[in-house]
Amino acid sequence: MTYLKTPLAGFVAGATLAGMLVAGNVDARELSFASGATPNSIGSKSIEVFTNALEERSDGDLTVKPYMQSLLSFMETPPGLRDGMADFGAVLTPYFQSQFPSTIMLTELTMLLELDDTSAREATYAFGGAISEYVFNNCPECLDEYTNNNQVFLGIGGSTPYTLICNKPVVTMEDIEGKRIRIGGPQWARWAEAMNASPVSMAVNEVYEGLGQGVLDCTAHNLPDLTNFNFIEVTSDITVGVPGGIFGGIATHMNANAWQSLSPENREAVLYGSAAIIAELGRLYVKEHEENRVLIEEKEDITVHEAGDELKAATRSFIENDIATIAARYQDKHGLERSDEMIAEFRERLNHWLELVQDVETGEELQQLYWDKVFSKVDVNQYGM
Repeated sequence: MTYLKTPLAGFVAGATLAGMLVAGNVDARELSFASGATPNSIGSKSIEVFTNALEERSDGDLTVKPYMQSLLSFMETPPGLRDGMADFGAVLTPYFQSQFPSTIMLTELTMLLELDDTSAREATYAFGGAISEYVFNNCPECLDEYTNNNQVFLGIGGSTPYTLICNKPVVTMEDIEGKRIRIGGPQWARWAEAMNASPVSMAVNEVYEGLGQGVLDCTAHNLPDLTNFNFIEVTSDITVGVPGGIFGGIATHMNANAWQSLSPENREAVLYGSAAIIAELGRLYVKEHEENRVLIEEKEDITVHEAGDELKAATRSFIENDIATIAARYQDKHGLERSDEMIAEFRERLNHWLELVQDVETGEELQQLYWDKVFSKVDVNQYGM
């Protein structure tokens, strides 16, 4: 297949394939998967697992051609999927407030995981199961938003919990006051303001320079990103225990027309692959979290701090109070009349999943759990049709 470098080429190829399918000339299909992730990243490695799982489950009927940082960027993916420029896409849902507000509201609740003293493994594994199950089964508002964008939701995964990656010590309430902290979502911006710090919105590829030149004092990020973005080279101090919460909006979507053109058996194979990609995302984030936790403890030029008791207590108080803020914000700004009810329901699901993942250690166990509890129960004859 010719390597596609432009969105137009992707659209033409998709239209040609669709015509061949109508004519009944194609027995096996190669589907495209667009992602803004870099090659050899957690995102690209997860897509490779998805590709292998889908091909195996469909007995070779479906294969996948990944396009990493070529066919569609992260910002282009939802409209590109809508218009048929790719079959699958990696969507960072928090970047698309107007398109997917119901799902994004749920992703703003990840700081709730800090209230139960969960480990990084438990937090990451539980969130992927809880939000995927809730969106599939309990959020018609979410599914309507995907339908309106000509897409089908195939699950969400998330990172490991956020820490403070800094160029100076930040341990106490006095330390954090006035600090310029790069944030990756509105919940962390509100947290920074509540701690009397200054939230800074900055593209992730600018953070390295910001920390190195002192434009930023800290960035709120997960530990894997220390090496993924080389922050470790411009970091002197890391504070664990705050702010917490994970980036919980790493979603897989499919063009609705492509989904509907598949047989029920192959739609089931897609869902099987979806369970695999969410599990692999979680596994890789936890693996790199644990590796980087050891790495920073061993580096002589980096000091690892545990957040002070007062800062932790203030963070927990913020999290509890922020629940009402999130509900009101999505009611007022996006018209989500059920926001309070949805938050209560999702919080219950999250607690349930924290129990389910207690004894899960391997990626294979996590994939099987996701498949058994969520993805295998989706009715492929009705869902997305």
